[in-house]
Amino acid sequence: MLAVSAHNVEMKFGNFTAVRNASFSVKNGEFLTILGPSGSGKTTLLRMIAGFLDPTQGEIFINDKTVKAVAPNKRSIGMVFQKLALFPHMTAAENVAFPLKMRRFDARKIPSRVSQYLSLVKLEGFENRRINELSGGQQQRVAIARALVFKPDLLLLDEPLAALDRKLREEMQLEFRRIQKELGVTTINVTHDQREALVVSDQIIVMDHGEIQQDSSPTEMYRNPNNPFVANFIGVTSLFKGEIIKNNGTFASVKIGDFALEGILRSDPKKVGIGAPARCAVRAEQIRISGRKADMTMLDCNFQGKVTDVIFEGERLIYELSVPELGKDPIQIYHHDKNDFATHELGRTVHIGWTNRDLHIFVAN
Repeated sequence: MLAVSAHNVEMKFGNFTAVRNASFSVKNGEFLTILGPSGSGKTTLLRMIAGFLDPTQGEIFINDKTVKAVAPNKRSIGMVFQKLALFPHMTAAENVAFPLKMRRFDARKIPSRVSQYLSLVKLEGFENRRINELSGGQQQRVAIARALVFKPDLLLLDEPLAALDRKLREEMQLEFRRIQKELGVTTINVTHDQREALVVSDQIIVMDHGEIQQDSSPTEMYRNPNNPFVANFIGVTSLFKGEIIKNNGTFASVKIGDFALEGILRSDPKKVGIGAPARCAVRAEQIRISGRKADMTMLDCNFQGKVTDVIFEGERLIYELSVPELGKDPIQIYHHDKNDFATHELGRTVHIGWTNRDLHIFVAN
């Protein structure tokens, strides 16, 4: 059964279209993330789902009822915002109890329900702490418990982790996933954090300029992006321009300068003609790098480049290379040789390569 569905939804503010022709659906118990850069329309779409905005056109349904057909105080929706909106004069337990009191829940059962949900978010023993006595992560947990304590049909998350430091944010991502799976509550999350979307979601929608660019599972989206924007927005990807010189349906060949590259065609083959402008995309982890050309012999293509930057991220290195044959933009590569942790120094000439199946080819719009 579908928990949420949208049909040709559009939202205009004067002459500006914030969301255009958005259609999607979410199954009961699944976790959907709406992902996109600032200004992509993701928060506007979430506000329409919540009923805070009426679409200019189209309809949004929750449990087969249009959002606007249900009065705001009757909607079974829990929400967690970036600004948590917790009551500073109340304790953690009082904050969690608040929505139960507003819904005239049986007062005799409120303490046990509050205790149950504080335990769910691992805040046993913090019931009597005031909000300013809790850490940022603990405040997030109180907000989650408050949003879930009345057992809503739908949980909406509007970038609730954006203000946290990286380590705490990554811990809370796993907590969100654990809690959501444990309760089975349908959840829609808005974020610009690609890692968060991949970690927590069953389904991801990527938006740009008010339009849905792709709607699929995290694995499908990462491995088979619909267009250059999705390929570049999720993961670390190098893009270069060329033109189609061969199209056999599944694979295509692209001319870039004096070179021809072969890869998987991600556009409709029937609409791809010879000479059409194309964008090629290859992910950083799919490119091999070595100081020796002989190490490239098993790959379908190889180039020589010069190291222009080395970025140390702790668990990995990212190299940026200048490869004139592939254009002016730097090529980004992960260092992932398990047998060799030595780095390639700045200015060093190296060899890179990849297999044809790792190159995605899109016809430029």
